[in-house]
Amino acid sequence: MAIFSKSNVPQFSVDVYQNEYLPEGGREVNAVVTVTATGGGTIGSAVAAPHLYSPGEGPSAAVVLMVDCSGSMDYPPTKMRNARDATAAAVDTLRDGVHFAVVAGTHLAREVYPCEGGLAVAGPDTREQAKQALRKLSAGGGTAIGTWLRRADRLLASADVAIRHGILLTDGRNEHESPEDLKAALDACAGRFTCDARGVGTDWEVKEVTGIASALLGTADIVADPAGLAADFTQMMETAMGKEVADVSLRLWTPAGATVTFVKQVAPTVEELTGRRTEAGPRAGDYPLGSWGDESRDYHLCVEVPPAAVGQEMLAARVSLVIPHSDGSVQNLGAQGLVRAVWTDDLAASTSINPQVAHYTGQAELAEVIQEGLDLRKVGDMDGATAKLGRAVQLASASGNADTAKLLAKVVDVVDAATGTVRLKAKVEEADEMTLETRSTKTVRVKK
Repeated sequence: MAIFSKSNVPQFSVDVYQNEYLPEGGREVNAVVTVTATGGGTIGSAVAAPHLYSPGEGPSAAVVLMVDCSGSMDYPPTKMRNARDATAAAVDTLRDGVHFAVVAGTHLAREVYPCEGGLAVAGPDTREQAKQALRKLSAGGGTAIGTWLRRADRLLASADVAIRHGILLTDGRNEHESPEDLKAALDACAGRFTCDARGVGTDWEVKEVTGIASALLGTADIVADPAGLAADFTQMMETAMGKEVADVSLRLWTPAGATVTFVKQVAPTVEELTGRRTEAGPRAGDYPLGSWGDESRDYHLCVEVPPAAVGQEMLAARVSLVIPHSDGSVQNLGAQGLVRAVWTDDLAASTSINPQVAHYTGQAELAEVIQEGLDLRKVGDMDGATAKLGRAVQLASASGNADTAKLLAKVVDVVDAATGTVRLKAKVEEADEMTLETRSTKTVRVKK
């Protein structure tokens, strides 16, 4: 384990869990990398200029809240009222000195506060003014989420801050722009700010909302009952206020002849990172990890190495944490981990699967079979859906993922969890099915 402990900078550590032993000629090396940040609410000047925030208040940050104000938010009328109240609760949670704005999203994107094309700075007066402005929000119009994101990007870019974050609420499908327009907006915003996305009610598209959060390295969830929005928004904002360092990347170096098969986040959620690699010099690539507060996440990486004879060993990969800057410079956060390969003729050693690797391989499969099972159910392939969701029940039970097991039990009747024997329920509440789909990538951490 390597620890970065320079004064006044969040400490990052990297732990590597693997079975380094391969049989003669073996090529595939798997490892789980745990990255942990402990910052205590402080941040160094190399990451954020300290004059941008008051001492003890944390790093400089900007947040844009995007609230769906399309016509469907009036059905029922309590939905719009709950959205106003939830946004007001989030504004109350803003730390003094944070730059912020509120955007009303329809087929257009309109700034509700501060209305001058820029950002306000949170304080008693501006928070109260924002809440007064929120009371005037009303529903009417269409839904073009890419337009909201581009407006948020412009607003966030106007502030010289360390952390840029968006919070997006929608209750419907993105019907007033093409999927290509939304993807173009996400591509334009990726790496510029992180964004949490929430779907309220049951008339929105799960893959749209989770796709937004995935592209922008945020979280996604369902708030089936609009009455729960205030608590959810408050929690989201508290988490955003706890971020201490932005734009962290996992840098993976591999030796000549080795290739990276995949890199994925496996806790607290499954998130594929392989395709997000940017080259970082000879045999090295960076994988974006987003913004960090005091937290820990797990990553599963797989590297294919050249085959070797018994008794040989090599460094299969070196993991480090960096913050790449737009001018081409890189801030090294000092934490490093090594992934090794050792060839042996000890059959027991070479066939043993590391518990962390085994656990997260199962968690990734769990997320995959839930999605596949629900998709099959939607198109009427009940036998296929039963098989996939039965496997999901089996995996959730074996790994101790109690939360996912409870969600699955609302979609299937479990006959035998250990064998994955289930029956599809004849009637499933739409909110229950959407909750399972939205939260399918949430994992339970292995006990180390």
